Amino acid sequence: MHDVIIAGGGPVGLFLASELAMSGCSVLVVERDGEPGAPLKALPLGLRGLNAGSTETFYRRGLLAALAKASGVDAETVGADPEAVRASAPRSVSHFAGMTLDAADVDVTAFPHRLPGAPMEGFLTSLEAVVSVLSERAVVLGAEILRGTPVTAVSQDGQTVTVVAGGSEFRARWLVGCDGGRSTVRRLAGFDFAGTEPLLTGYIAQVAFTDPEQLSLGFNVTANGMYVRTPLEGYLGMLDFDGGEFDRSRSLTREHLQSVLRRITGTDVTLTHVRLASSFTDRAMQATTYREGRVLLAGDAAHIHSPLGGQGLNLGIGDAVNLGWKLAAAVHGHVSDELLDTYTSERHPVGASVLDWSRAQVATMKPGPNAPALRRLVFDLMSTPAGTTHVYRRTSGLFNRYDLGSEQPLVGCSAPDFRFEGGTRLGDLMQEGQGVVLDFSGIGVLRAAAEGWRGRIRYASGPVRDGLGLEALLVRPDGVVAWAAEHVPDRDAFEEVAARWFGSPKW
Repeated sequence: MHDVIIAGGGPVGLFLASELAMSGCSVLVVERDGEPGAPLKALPLGLRGLNAGSTETFYRRGLLAALAKASGVDAETVGADPEAVRASAPRSVSHFAGMTLDAADVDVTAFPHRLPGAPMEGFLTSLEAVVSVLSERAVVLGAEILRGTPVTAVSQDGQTVTVVAGGSEFRARWLVGCDGGRSTVRRLAGFDFAGTEPLLTGYIAQVAFTDPEQLSLGFNVTANGMYVRTPLEGYLGMLDFDGGEFDRSRSLTREHLQSVLRRITGTDVTLTHVRLASSFTDRAMQATTYREGRVLLAGDAAHIHSPLGGQGLNLGIGDAVNLGWKLAAAVHGHVSDELLDTYTSERHPVGASVLDWSRAQVATMKPGPNAPALRRLVFDLMSTPAGTTHVYRRTSGLFNRYDLGSEQPLVGCSAPDFRFEGGTRLGDLMQEGQGVVLDFSGIGVLRAAAEGWRGRIRYASGPVRDGLGLEALLVRPDGVVAWAAEHVPDRDAFEEVAARWFGSPKW
């Protein structure tokens, strides 16, 4: 019997498998597809954007250089600058409904707790690159991956979960469904899935044109929808406001795609060849809870929305890094199963916010006589420094804050990348997936207290370049600040918070 079975070997399932295996859990990943590579995962259709929050997460696990290399990106442009004395401004800002913004308008003074570290923007990658890097890591750490093994049955009895996959029966203490928007696990385990129905069918395709000069590069909103072309050869994206009627209902033929393209663009452009094509909708749905007994959901299995703004992969990575250490702590008996309820309470609002962000973008593109006026108003508001900063805050993934019951402004937020005078950064201390106590006070009052959580919490002390007026912090394995002291650290206060997240100390 395994500790955890993960259904789904995509980026979210593999990241979660790595987190659990790193913490000493026995993990089995069952994946429907027989091979890790697939045409839709490779460029150009597998193109995905990592936001700054996901970049920071990969940095904290020591995976950023490998992912940058697999993505064809210069690792020095996405790594932490060892000589930087202040946090860099973002070089790009996510678009909103195809409206691009100027990163120079971001007010960096609005983020006083950012320190030099991983850059404040993400980079373009592909599903193929992410799966490759995470598959290798998961296997090296001891996770078992079975491909060509679709889940067909799920049952639980309060102590274990039984999964039938690929004709074989497997048992585990926990099951996590990371098996996509049409999740079998979600359906079989009886999760409620609620939200809004689609307004559009979207298409991504790799095609050949006879007259590509008729189509502008970038995002192009028209009276009948939207299309996008990128410098990637043959890439085409389209949004057709048909109520989602076409998606998965008929074949994606050249004739159909050409008809949609001509109607949206108002041109007579001709498609000569369609190499690959896929469709989607803007259906926005979310599981009402991310846990039912011993079954949990993460990634698209927990929430689906349109790909506008590129938030789907990033939202799933955030789920995985939040859940992994909590589930490992429950497996090892350090904490009660109730800790897992904080996974839903913390991540569900983040997912709901992303769904609303997606809905808002669709609303500004819906064809009709009022749409152009609405888009002009939204663009004017977003193009101000305050508006651009708001868009960046909402899309970068750096500024989510969980309600952990403290008014201290950093508690519940992603920790700054504190740098000790010797050169060690917080990111260096987080690569093994433990919590971290940072003690800048020089008094050492927390050193003995942290010993009670040896193996679960690391202790690091000494002067730092910029402590932001703090004397000590406790950072969870997902990089979230759980406790911060602005004066001489109170050992009792530290131990109370540490026990909440890491269980009772062992002396």
